Amino acid sequence: MSNHKTVSVHIVTYNSADDIGECLTAVLGQDYPIHSVVVVDNASADGSAARVSGFYRGVEEQSTLDYSDTDSIVQTTLSRTSLPKLVLINNKANTGFAPAHNQAIAATDTDYVLVLNPDLTLAPDYVSRLVSLMEGNTKIGSATGKLLLKADSSLVDSTGLRMNKARRAFDRGAGEPAADWMESGAVFGVSGAAAMYSRRMIEDISVDGEFFDGDFFAYKEDVDVAWRAQLFGWQAYYDAEAAGYHERGWKTSGRGGKSMFIRRISYINRYKMIYKNEPARTLPLTLIYALPYELAAHAYMLLKEPGLIKAWSSFRAQRASLKRKRRYIQEKAANKNN
Repeated sequence: MSNHKTVSVHIVTYNSADDIGECLTAVLGQDYPIHSVVVVDNASADGSAARVSGFYRGVEEQSTLDYSDTDSIVQTTLSRTSLPKLVLINNKANTGFAPAHNQAIAATDTDYVLVLNPDLTLAPDYVSRLVSLMEGNTKIGSATGKLLLKADSSLVDSTGLRMNKARRAFDRGAGEPAADWMESGAVFGVSGAAAMYSRRMIEDISVDGEFFDGDFFAYKEDVDVAWRAQLFGWQAYYDAEAAGYHERGWKTSGRGGKSMFIRRISYINRYKMIYKNEPARTLPLTLIYALPYELAAHAYMLLKEPGLIKAWSSFRAQRASLKRKRRYIQEKAANKNN
């Protein structure tokens, strides 16, 4: 195993006690050796961190993980020597998805990092397929498999990210039959639900020492990374044979089920992303394409969700930081393309 590229799995928990056991079972069931599992708990109130610790203690005391009573997709046998190192970081406050994953990245030095949601269960060959793919083409800095809905695995959750000309990002294939997405290939980017990133790319595209933009807190941070990576010459890839199963609770609950705080950060992060990443030469055309959507969306917002407008206060507060990041990104992208 000494010649294997090392892989760490990074999971951020926030009230994830109901999901984390099945998620970790699937991680330990991978047919590729996992160097370490990093769990960053963002001040959960449901005992998520204790559940992680208890899970690991249980594994150390037995050789077989049996989660058949929880409808787990994975059952695996381990030896104690094959157990990945656990790094459990307990934050005293909810720092957000992006900053917490930056903590996990800083705590590891593995060749590859798998960013994983706690409500996602991986097929046993998920890691091995993606590592093999990325080792075969070092220009690929990020990869994903076919993420399916746990509630109905015949339907797609995500096969990567796509972005339209108005700079709106979507999960490719979301809600469509999985049978329609059998072809692997290049994509704009990968969903942060189960994203494999190479350390080479992480180091190359980080800004101010951050891979994910800490100003985003959560939502669209994976799209922001995908856009920045593309500007710097990296490729993203979708492997149709690597499978994962996602609960995807927040997207299926509808807008009414989300707090105003969540809706505000999801809304404003799109504009932060455009401000940083849109090259000056393409901005006029993007504005033309985006204008119909912007007029319709903001008319709806003013009528139905006027509270969203307060999200611009965070943009103004972070303007200097965003401007500095934009300058760095655009200058480095220009140098890469010369």
